[in-house]
Amino acid sequence: MNLQELIQYVKEKSGYTLILGSQLPPAAPVYQDTPISPAGTLSGPDDPAVPARIREMLALYDYGDGSNAQRVLNFYRQGKFMEHYEDDAPWEGEFKRYFPTYHDLNIRQLRGYFTWRTQYRKGNLLPVATSLAYLYVYELLNGIGTESAEDGLQKLEAFEHDYIDHGPGNPAMKRNLHRWMLEFAVLGGLPAERFTAYLNPEKIQFDQALSTLQKAADCPDEAVVQALRLLDGKKDTGPADPQFQHLLAGTWRLAADKLFPACFGQAKPYVWHPLYNAVYYKEKEEPDRSVPVNDCRMFYCRDGIWHELRYERLFFDLQRLGAFLHRTECSLRRYLKTGHYLKEKPEEAWALPYVDAVIDADRREKEEAARPKIDIHLERLDHIREDAAATRESLLTAEEIDEIPGQAGNDGEQAGNDGKPAGSIEGLNGQLADVLLMLLRGQSPESLLRERHLMPSVVADSLNEAFFDEIGDNVVECDGGTLSLVEDYREDIKQLLEI
Repeated sequence: MNLQELIQYVKEKSGYTLILGSQLPPAAPVYQDTPISPAGTLSGPDDPAVPARIREMLALYDYGDGSNAQRVLNFYRQGKFMEHYEDDAPWEGEFKRYFPTYHDLNIRQLRGYFTWRTQYRKGNLLPVATSLAYLYVYELLNGIGTESAEDGLQKLEAFEHDYIDHGPGNPAMKRNLHRWMLEFAVLGGLPAERFTAYLNPEKIQFDQALSTLQKAADCPDEAVVQALRLLDGKKDTGPADPQFQHLLAGTWRLAADKLFPACFGQAKPYVWHPLYNAVYYKEKEEPDRSVPVNDCRMFYCRDGIWHELRYERLFFDLQRLGAFLHRTECSLRRYLKTGHYLKEKPEEAWALPYVDAVIDADRREKEEAARPKIDIHLERLDHIREDAAATRESLLTAEEIDEIPGQAGNDGEQAGNDGKPAGSIEGLNGQLADVLLMLLRGQSPESLLRERHLMPSVVADSLNEAFFDEIGDNVVECDGGTLSLVEDYREDIKQLLEI
């Protein structure tokens, strides 16, 4: 390698400028020791061509203890200092580095990055090295160039849509970007609807299935069956017969209280490290707070430590769930005579009482539905009774009418006690007595009549008939289905009943 090739190699690999001393004739070159420009620069921070803001930013860097935390703090300080800086010195070179910060760039690369950022903010989507695009994302995650958490999330979303999906950006960034947008939104206190789209879709699907099985009583049969199949991991959904799905869902509903915790356990907390794989500076300690995601997942912070409360698939007892589904299907296929029959396994007998109970209930329901129905219109009974009484009277002779109690020839007759104990009234049974006592107390017997399916007009007639021999007149009136006591006979009734 000749001298010029060596100089070019040093420039490309180290970013340094090699300043050579005086040279003797080629036959005997002599090199003079000269200072090399500081690391990370091509022309040095004292070069008057370097913008003053760049030089001031470089001077902010504090090596401190050299830890990663110190490195991240430097990035945050320098980023806030350069938050609104604009430049016009394009650079199109290649740059690759994991977790890049400003300190990793030489002056030409720095000015090239800030030039690209200036154009990007103006809507000019120019290509840039992926590591420098990550630098811009890190700025947004640290609130550099944003006004609020919502503003930051919107700019991250715009970066994905404009620069990655419809611009020159690297699609491989999307995976990290979605993870960071979720974590950034949680840390920023944004509502769940702003970040659920960035959760792993499979996790959301499982959360929804678990929630459906927890609240199966309020969910459609089809949703319950789909949730069981998803969590069981089997593609076969069984017979598509709606009756089959109805009974399968019903069996789960009957067993859910015991079977859900047995199959899926309880939600447990796991330590969560938001933005740990990004350049992110935590400016202050997190307050205690909870961020619900859905019925089965929540993020919460206690004493500055974040946790994720969730159901962990690793601990699901899918063998138990599979046994329940297999034994239930065995019975349902035979009961409904649908699909091919499955072989029963003795070790699954524990699930039999649940499906047997559902089948028995369905069989009884079908038998009840098959019975002929007789409609009885209670409101028409009064009219039927009146018509029957009129028909009866039209068929009686005068002699037969005279023999009816209360009619001519018998109106003044009093039967006396006929040996009955004091306080007893013939024909006054327990139901009639309860109604009468309520009337005597000034209470409405309406609810009692409904409860015992008694017709007000029939009760009134029965009471009047029971007291006719003693009072000789109606003691109860029925007006539009409402019973009332004839006040003139209140005391007489009390004396007869000895109350």
